[in-house]
Amino acid sequence: MKIAYISTYLPRECGIGTFTHDLMRSMLQHANEKNDNEGFIVALNDHNQEYTYPSEVKLVIHQEQQADYLEAANFINLSGADICILEHEFGIFGGESGVHILPLIHRLKIPLIVTLHTILEAPSYNEKAVLKEVCKMANHIVVMSHKAITFLTKIYQVPKEKISLIEHGVPDIHYDKVQARREFKLVEKKVLLTFGFISRNKGIETVIRALPKIIAHYPNTQYIVLGKTHPNIIRQSGEEYRNFLQLLVKNLNLTNHVIFLNEFIDQKELFKYLEACDIYITPYLNEAQITSGTLSYAMGAGCAVISTPYWHASELLDNGRGRLFNFNNSDMLADILQELMDNPEQLKEIQKRSSEYGEKITWPKIGARYIQLAERIISEPLELTPKKETIVDPLLLPPFSLSHIKRLTDDTGIIQHAKFGIPNLKEGYCLDDNSRALLMVLMAYKQKKDSLALELSPIYLSYIHYMQNSDGTFRNFLSFNRNFMDEVGSEDSFGRTIWALGFLLGNAPNDAYYQTGRLIFFDAAPNFEKLKSIRSIANTMIGICYYLKTNMSDDSMTERLRKMSFILINHFDDNSTSDWKWFESLLAYDNGILPLALLHAAEILNDDKVTATALASMNFLTEVTLKDGYLSIVGNKNWYEKNGPRSTYAQQPIDALAMILMYHQAFLLTRDKDYLNKMFTCYMWFLGENDLRMSLYDFETKGCCDGFENYGVNRNQGAESSLAYLISHLTILQAYEEFYKLDE
Repeated sequence: MKIAYISTYLPRECGIGTFTHDLMRSMLQHANEKNDNEGFIVALNDHNQEYTYPSEVKLVIHQEQQADYLEAANFINLSGADICILEHEFGIFGGESGVHILPLIHRLKIPLIVTLHTILEAPSYNEKAVLKEVCKMANHIVVMSHKAITFLTKIYQVPKEKISLIEHGVPDIHYDKVQARREFKLVEKKVLLTFGFISRNKGIETVIRALPKIIAHYPNTQYIVLGKTHPNIIRQSGEEYRNFLQLLVKNLNLTNHVIFLNEFIDQKELFKYLEACDIYITPYLNEAQITSGTLSYAMGAGCAVISTPYWHASELLDNGRGRLFNFNNSDMLADILQELMDNPEQLKEIQKRSSEYGEKITWPKIGARYIQLAERIISEPLELTPKKETIVDPLLLPPFSLSHIKRLTDDTGIIQHAKFGIPNLKEGYCLDDNSRALLMVLMAYKQKKDSLALELSPIYLSYIHYMQNSDGTFRNFLSFNRNFMDEVGSEDSFGRTIWALGFLLGNAPNDAYYQTGRLIFFDAAPNFEKLKSIRSIANTMIGICYYLKTNMSDDSMTERLRKMSFILINHFDDNSTSDWKWFESLLAYDNGILPLALLHAAEILNDDKVTATALASMNFLTEVTLKDGYLSIVGNKNWYEKNGPRSTYAQQPIDALAMILMYHQAFLLTRDKDYLNKMFTCYMWFLGENDLRMSLYDFETKGCCDGFENYGVNRNQGAESSLAYLISHLTILQAYEEFYKLDE
């Protein structure tokens, strides 16, 4: 039997990676009568990290690179593997709530076993949708506690017969206790131990605060905290928690009684520490932990365990296998510790029962159970769930790159124009492009956790802030030497800025950005009702909708949105005829923005008139631009007047972007996947599916050409066109994620 494993993997410092390493080895030890077992790893990399993997790792998935997941599916299908085992944890897969894993498992053509390491009692909408879809696609699900089965059946509606309980395995490693204590110079000590990744929710301060009471009776007590700070915590807040703990130790005069070992040690060394300790403690701060590998390890080593009553501990420590104390209750912990230290026989009895349980969950035994399950699944008729079919294929997209945007950006903002792929400094900066740039990098950071996107975002936000006038309006143009070139910018530039700011308020990467964006947004708000241009109104409406998605109780802003929506509807009613369903007597530029704004408003307002007008105008635009099976944009040279000739040139990328965003929002509103097909058809305009059959995307510079003229492609690659392409690219990826989420 050949087995494919999808998981994090050593040397990445991750508990699930260690779990998979041990699981694979324990399964491969079991040969059956027909053939030996073999396997390989598809490993998950995190946050642009690279690792030197062992030979069993045959393919690497970069967490936020969607194409990697699809390539992995193809690789596994062609590998000759008989079955795939997926280790599922939300944080190791890319996309919102780990949604990137769904297209991979949808494409698998072999049976799938999923081991769930986290099951949430109160999941968000997306967390629940993703996990339900994972469970639906799995042939069988493995959990490690009875509570997990209860959650899956009651919260996620997974059939009980599809679930097996197989405990977390532990290494079959044992050391002489006296020798281990001698090696660590702990012979005369009462040793308490906590190990694992360090983070705020581990509650280590609870143990530290209990120590003074214990030391008063047992001054030779030593508490060892073994483990590194979790890598995600390091990225977000550094060693803040460890520093807090060390300061607490100092303030309580416990320096000689607490040891912090900031290491990720191998299993053999870890089990020496487990053998050396008298009592193992897991003082977690809340109950929401369905599986604890560290607790399983402690019991595998026969430790006496004291723990807070989180879900897994409540099960494992039942029947006298350990003791429980209340969350964040140092006094109760101190009382239990003293009771056990005062009664060595009671302590030995807990160690004995823990050891007896640990003998049942050694990796050789757990591996054998996985092998039995895998053989049973393979022997059953394979019933693959019908795959979702969509023309949207991320493998057709060029690799996402911000290199051209970085080239165009300096410490003031993004340069407006370019000569071919080189920034044209003579033209300076404009508000339109810096607003588009802010929108794009916020999308890139949200979807891909792109560090360059986060680095660029304050540049564009500060440009917007700098260009705002005291009355809330904005200037638009700034020369390269930072001289203002206008007093008040166009209404279009105002609207695009509100769009970007509204998106920021719903998707801010941190509070500083949110507060700055909110200040600018509401300083500009008094000008919303003064807008006359219907495109500026439309852009502003989109920004308001993004704001309202996270501020639904703002009734005054909702009413503003309603009034602006009916301004567009009145324009539509005034100009619409039986054969011309549009807001004006001509199709001009950025046409898709008008239906797009109403589609966004329809999601918020739930108004039939808004929805009907949005769909009618979108369908008309579709008839005009997609009638030949590819996107043929209305040219900006002469546009398209009612009953007049239609201009073919100059076609511009912002028009393609508007169409892509329009169909994406139509899909979100209606869940009609035909809109995804239309959206992807519009995206392919950038890559050559257009009137000239020429690609506007430059694979060398990673920029986008400015459009089509009658002589061919305009090879200049300014900010507007390149940003239009990148926002389109990110929208395609986002739509692909959303397509694979389970509809409730």
